[in-house]
Amino acid sequence: MSRAVALVTGGTSGLGLATAQRLRADGLRVVMLGRSRERGEEAAARLGAEATFVPGDVTVERDVERAVETAVSQGSLRALVNCAGRAHAARVVGRSGPHSLKEFTEVIEANLVGTFNAVRLAADAMAENEPVAGERGVVVNTASIAAFDGQIGQAAYAASKAGVAGMTLPLARDLGPLLIRVVTVAPGLFDTPAADVLPAGKKTELAGLVPHPRRWGQAEEFAELVLHILRNSMINGETIRLDGGLRLPAR
Repeated sequence: MSRAVALVTGGTSGLGLATAQRLRADGLRVVMLGRSRERGEEAAARLGAEATFVPGDVTVERDVERAVETAVSQGSLRALVNCAGRAHAARVVGRSGPHSLKEFTEVIEANLVGTFNAVRLAADAMAENEPVAGERGVVVNTASIAAFDGQIGQAAYAASKAGVAGMTLPLARDLGPLLIRVVTVAPGLFDTPAADVLPAGKKTELAGLVPHPRRWGQAEEFAELVLHILRNSMINGETIRLDGGLRLPAR
């Protein structure tokens, strides 16, 4: 039996890196796709010989093809975890005028189109696998609770993440006959490098909005859920909120 391989997009920092580390610890080979060569090489060195970094962007077809090809060359691509994406905040009409259409399109491209690009190419490779315990592969996408509770200034970001959540069930229905599951995780507040731009006081204030536990999530907790999804074959076609019960206020 070929060694199981996981492809993690955005796998060089934050949620993606924590997931790559957890999957590697569970015995999977890991291929990480990311835009920063410096972060990627550092992450691969930290994870060891059975972790590989492929530089690239999820919105670029050939970059994702190379990442999938790399994964297939190392064994059977059994898992895709999509963590690549970008944050964005801008009001529809602000002090400088209307929201940039270019920025809106770029956020949709990075978060939604990039996710779909990786899914379609990875699933095509997974379809060639011999079934193991009744399945050929699992796809885990990353949305956000902003998909449901988008705040002021999050029109582009919320739309992109709502798209990821919205395509979860049809993707699962499309790929079910191929014995491939699709699940989405919608994280709430997570303490990753992306949150470092916030002042400490603001982070404390936001933590106070979480019913329980009243804190920011840790990337390792996201990674543990991903691992559970990979192991539990009855989880399919679902978007799981991972947020401590948080519902975002308007601002």
